Amino acid sequence: MHIHLGPMLFFWPKAELESFYQQALSQPCRRIYLGETVCPKRREFKSADWLTLGRELQRAGKEVVYSTLALIQSPAELLAIKKLCDNGELTIEANDLGAVQLAHEHGLPFVAGPALNVYNLDTLRLLLNKGMTTWVPPVELSRDWLLGIHRAAEADGIRERFKLEVFGYGYLPLAYSARCFTARAENRLKDDCELVCIDYPGGRQALTQEGQAAFNLNGIQTQSGYCYNLINEVPTMTDWVDAVRISAHSRECLQWIGRFEQQQRRPERYPLNSRYCNGYWNQLPGMEWLPSPANMVQE
Repeated sequence: MHIHLGPMLFFWPKAELESFYQQALSQPCRRIYLGETVCPKRREFKSADWLTLGRELQRAGKEVVYSTLALIQSPAELLAIKKLCDNGELTIEANDLGAVQLAHEHGLPFVAGPALNVYNLDTLRLLLNKGMTTWVPPVELSRDWLLGIHRAAEADGIRERFKLEVFGYGYLPLAYSARCFTARAENRLKDDCELVCIDYPGGRQALTQEGQAAFNLNGIQTQSGYCYNLINEVPTMTDWVDAVRISAHSRECLQWIGRFEQQQRRPERYPLNSRYCNGYWNQLPGMEWLPSPANMVQE
């Protein structure tokens, strides 16, 4: 099972982002996802910069995938994805069906990102016929649901045609909106936001009246209030999950790449606490924390 580094979900200054990916080079992650998935106004890194960085990472031995926006709202945003596809040498992560269609028209393989609504075998078949090579399921799917789809795909003879990549660590991307929550919190209009989200490199927490972290607000993206962490579930993923995604959201996440990788060779119980969540994996409300891993063994 491989460890992959997902796309950066937050807005960081260019120099900090460059430094982050230089540090990522020394980590045992096989694949690195690059690109902006949340807001097209975030242009510290332009398309040419992402391409230059991607080639540098490839020369260092990393697989590189270019992630696309999860909410396409204008022809210009669709055109930007088309330009990536026109390059002809890239693998993209499609987070919108428009990106799926563009990749298919260009004959390019693509990763089906977690923003796509893929919940059953019929949808997987459709995406495979379009050129999908990796499936990153929606983050709300449980272990039981995914294991059921895995077994159904095996029975249908299509499981060997795609890799299954599970979101294993980070703030869960739950929803997207045409409104920008960060701008609204600063009493700014979305069209005149002045890119205020760069002041919140880890998002803005929204607390309940009891002080519980309900959500993490990141521009137009709503995330889980607690950090998702499946490191203690890694031993139960053996032989049916192909990769685990570590979401790029802080420098701390780079340390978790090594921990997840080591967990495969020498499993140990991490003494985690309730600042993390793993509810969805265990068929519980998403923000809950179940100390024990799922007590199930693949049959």
